[in-house]
Amino acid sequence: MSKSIPRTFITYVEDRPGVLNRVVSLFRRRGYNIESLTVGRSAREDVSRITLVLHADEDMARRIQANLYKLVNVLYVADVTTSAAVCREMALIRVKATNGKRAEVLQLCEVFRARVVDVAPESLCLEITGTQDKIDSLVEVLRPVGILEMVRTGAVAMLRGTEADQAGATAPDRHIEHHIVAA
Repeated sequence: MSKSIPRTFITYVEDRPGVLNRVVSLFRRRGYNIESLTVGRSAREDVSRITLVLHADEDMARRIQANLYKLVNVLYVADVTTSAAVCREMALIRVKATNGKRAEVLQLCEVFRARVVDVAPESLCLEITGTQDKIDSLVEVLRPVGILEMVRTGAVAMLRGTEADQAGATAPDRHIEHHIVAA
């Protein structure tokens, strides 16, 4: 039996009302817990891109991919878990930063390559982009300072250049074109 690990799926869907609800309902009905869900525009005006992260073993990952393809508005699905991919999240973190702690927070920003995006008399708002581990690490070192508020995006992923070239960087576009023309 293969081990359940975090799996990252890139899914292209038609940009229509209700599509995201159908995708999420598929996971709800099957009892899968989505750890991260990010939806946004793709390079095509009529197509959205969904990045999903959830724990699954090999067999479950294949079933998820097959079930996603059964949904009418799904155009392309790729499990990029074992591929060379760039995967990033972004977080905004508001921390207490009175005069005594402000220098410490600014030093931590430098170490983690975070940016200060808002300054207030009693707090700083930081922006960080990176892997989940990098953001988790910054959060842990900021806890003693005092996190007042935090919001994180879900993961977004893209195949790295060489991997994308070998897979045929236009594979999603070719598949999408075929699907849209066929419909």
